[in-house]
Amino acid sequence: MSIHEQSSPRVAVIAGPYLSGKTTLLESLLVASGTIHRRGTVKDGNCVGDGSAEARARNMSTEMNVANASYLEEDWTFIDCPGSVELGQDYLNALMIADTVIVVTEPTPDKAVTVAPILKALDDYNVPHIIFINKMDHPDTSIRATLEALQGISSNPLVLREVPIRDNELITGYVDLVSERAFRWHEGKPSDLISLPDEVSDREQEARTDMLESLADFDDALLEELLEDVIPSSSDVYKNLTRDLQQNLIVPVFFGSAEHNHGITRLLKALRHETSTVEGVVERLGVEEEGTVAQVFKAIHAGQVGKLSIVRILQGEISDGTTLGDLRVSGVYHMSGNKHEKISMARAGDVVALGRLENASTGNIITETGIQASPLWPDPLSPLFSIAVHAKERSDEVKLTNGLAKIAEEDPSLSYDHDQSTGELLLWGQGEIHLNIAIDRLQNKFNLATTAHRPQVPYMETIRKPGKQHARHRKQSGGHGEFGDVHIEIKPLPRGSGFDFSDRITGGSVPKQYIPAVETGVKEFLVRGPLGFKVVDIAVTLTDGQHHNVDSSEMAFKKAAQQAMRECMPMCGPVLLEPICIVTVSLPNEFTSNIQRLVSGRRGHILGFLAKDGWVGWDEIQAHIPQSEMHDMIIELRSMTQGVGTFQWSFDHLQELSGKHADEVVASRAEVK
Repeated sequence: MSIHEQSSPRVAVIAGPYLSGKTTLLESLLVASGTIHRRGTVKDGNCVGDGSAEARARNMSTEMNVANASYLEEDWTFIDCPGSVELGQDYLNALMIADTVIVVTEPTPDKAVTVAPILKALDDYNVPHIIFINKMDHPDTSIRATLEALQGISSNPLVLREVPIRDNELITGYVDLVSERAFRWHEGKPSDLISLPDEVSDREQEARTDMLESLADFDDALLEELLEDVIPSSSDVYKNLTRDLQQNLIVPVFFGSAEHNHGITRLLKALRHETSTVEGVVERLGVEEEGTVAQVFKAIHAGQVGKLSIVRILQGEISDGTTLGDLRVSGVYHMSGNKHEKISMARAGDVVALGRLENASTGNIITETGIQASPLWPDPLSPLFSIAVHAKERSDEVKLTNGLAKIAEEDPSLSYDHDQSTGELLLWGQGEIHLNIAIDRLQNKFNLATTAHRPQVPYMETIRKPGKQHARHRKQSGGHGEFGDVHIEIKPLPRGSGFDFSDRITGGSVPKQYIPAVETGVKEFLVRGPLGFKVVDIAVTLTDGQHHNVDSSEMAFKKAAQQAMRECMPMCGPVLLEPICIVTVSLPNEFTSNIQRLVSGRRGHILGFLAKDGWVGWDEIQAHIPQSEMHDMIIELRSMTQGVGTFQWSFDHLQELSGKHADEVVASRAEVK
């Protein structure tokens, strides 16, 4: 059975950089398929996608948008993914369940690098994909130059499927390289079949030869025909194109203008004839279960409907009330942007939302025996940017934690935690825009007003020299008094040692039952040392003391210990410690020369350079950078790398900080009582 005779619904994911025109392409595909009658615009906020308040406020996609369509009696699901590099988690999750991915790019060679992370992810997960060069209605566009730039970042050969017809430098149509038929575009109307223009003939023959030679690399019979100057039939060429695309051996390249509906029908026909079906996804994900299987790739919380798990059904059928393991489906919904239409049943290939599968998470496979983790699912993107968040109303603190849990479930690249050193609740994500969207979502979805600010840096402090101190706490208030007397010794420990407490009490000068209270008093003082920060890498020894048979108590000895620490610590050379991170920056090597400026400008120093493993033309730079300098580093890095530079980081060590920077930090801390 040929591909176009197979009836299972297919999925095409639309991906590409910000402003490449993905959402406009989705609208044009829906118009061309007859799903909608009028194309909306991002500017007017009336697209099928971008229906959320956050998207409309920014005139950009802020989450994946799912739309169902039918073209020539075949069912399709199109998933439009956000183009912002800060919102890349949705794209990573969607590509895993796609039959094919349409990578949308602009006809500008200089911007080809912005597609590199997308193509690399597609290659890593072996997902078939095509490239659609958009905005070809602009003058002075060069297919050849753009193709060369894109080939430089694609590990698979790019196969141009058509060549442009120009009229006074404007592209007015195309020649299909398989059928060798020419078409002229018309605004708002179907293309016309025209005679092949003479001025395009040589270019068409050259491009067709290039296409056939690329296909011959994967087909010996075709190679033999070319060597013998035998012209292959169009049907054989289509078979090669279909097979090679489905096996992710080649990347077909089409072009057009989504804004003017140029090239859209041609794209739809190629998708229809050459895209594989859900069986390819089953094989790619390594699914070996029998019976009904569904892959969860997104969770959303949809008001009164509650939690919805967006799934691709890989095998079998699912109806309202279907039981999968210990999960019972409560509602099956088709999706169109932010609208949900309840349906009775969904089959293999469908993308639907399933109601109230509370224990199912993104990346889970749901089977008739229960929930499983998908072994090939991509890890969430590493956190790069954080803000400290607080509920505006103290009574909403618990509600805030619940809200954060829900938006993190919707977007696994968001995370949150309590910083034990600063006491702040931190929200982590991919950048400032990402977190601003998250804050807006808390307000719009959960009616939760929050405030946010730059997080505190978890500075520490320690001492440079040892000291000794005697302290006595005595208080008479009628009846039993308070009496505690201690002698302590303090000394610095090697970096990273933490805290150590011991005693050298002999003769019961401090009874054993009070020694733990001395340690407690010391620890409570170390929470905020003389510079205002937690004290680390210090040893405290209780050497002697006195007690009173009536007035001594645990509280008295705790207070005596705190007094001794308070009096002794300033004499031990307190010094500020700042956290230093080990940072690995990844970026195209054309931007590597800028990294020295970025690192040195943030008081860091470079440790070494390496070619990035598995990435053609990319470098990795390892550096030590103070954590205080990293808050907005991702913004500067993206600014100098057309948005594609990124980094990974982790805490490495504490380092003494002195001079002007230390004075500013201590003065700032003194204001926080």
